Amino acid sequence: MQLGITVDMSGPTPKLDMERVLEAERLGFSQVWTGEAYGTDAVTPVTWILSRTTKIKAGTGIMQIPARTPACTAMTVMTLQILSNNRFLCGLGVSGAQVVEGWHGVRFGKPMTRTKEYIAIIRQVLQRTAPLEFHGEEYVIPYAGPDATGLGRALRSVTHGNPDIPFYLASITPAGLRTAGECADGVLPIFYSPEQPQVVSAPILDGMKKAGRPQTLANFDVAPYVRAKLGPDVAACRNAIRPELALYIGGMGARSKNYYNDVAIKLGYEGAAKTIQDLYLDGKKTEAAAAVPDKLIDEISLVGPADRIKDRLAAWRQAAKDRSVGTMVLKGASIEVMRVVAEAVL
Repeated sequence: MQLGITVDMSGPTPKLDMERVLEAERLGFSQVWTGEAYGTDAVTPVTWILSRTTKIKAGTGIMQIPARTPACTAMTVMTLQILSNNRFLCGLGVSGAQVVEGWHGVRFGKPMTRTKEYIAIIRQVLQRTAPLEFHGEEYVIPYAGPDATGLGRALRSVTHGNPDIPFYLASITPAGLRTAGECADGVLPIFYSPEQPQVVSAPILDGMKKAGRPQTLANFDVAPYVRAKLGPDVAACRNAIRPELALYIGGMGARSKNYYNDVAIKLGYEGAAKTIQDLYLDGKKTEAAAAVPDKLIDEISLVGPADRIKDRLAAWRQAAKDRSVGTMVLKGASIEVMRVVAEAVL
């Protein structure tokens, strides 16, 4: 099992913690991921990280597909490949309707169709077998809409990119995971239980079958985000994680459409998921956090003293042995817990 970390640049005055990144590289971690919501972007910190490191791979976890044209992302991919000696990982996601329409001001459309077409276009740009032409439901290149000038022409990239770059999707829904199985090389699920790998792996394998790809995870990187909190008091460590889980399960999306709430239900926490959402959407965020079950936290996170975390890692190592997990991406991990996990895994 490989190891990765996330670096967070959210909030009003974000900072990039390069000390953690450099320590991850020294410890032998293979990946570092940056994200974006509606503040800082994912590409700029990845560029900064790649310029300050020599071995670790850095990826966008994730670039929001509706924010950029496929050709723009293809140019970003080629630029970072060249500058980093192919250490860039392209993580993509459709985000949610609230951000897509409320922040980027574009239609949500058909997110899975858009994802497949988006990756297909980028791959076409990188392969350079012909000038770029694409005629899909979401994208038509060259543009041929009713207001087109008629001057658009199919172009071939002047830069020679690496067509073998891996694509990761931030997929958590069955449809998203199937799409990843059809067209991607990895996924970044935000919740993952090593005791219930089929929640993630079964739809991926279905997507592989649909696309005529080999139905195996041997060359597909399931890289879940795993929250990690080291400390002598297990309850205090759980409490440090509760607010974020409550935000995702309770507040990320509308009551009728919250993908993270759906995942909690699939993991067997239907009653708790409803309670958390009701409390959170009623403005009772503290009560919502308190309603996150200890069992759920323990199942998808690493919490407590070093020995407890090392014991819990046995389940993750077994998932890796079974090819259900390729990379464990530590989210919110201190340098101390990074060292504990590296000692146990690497």
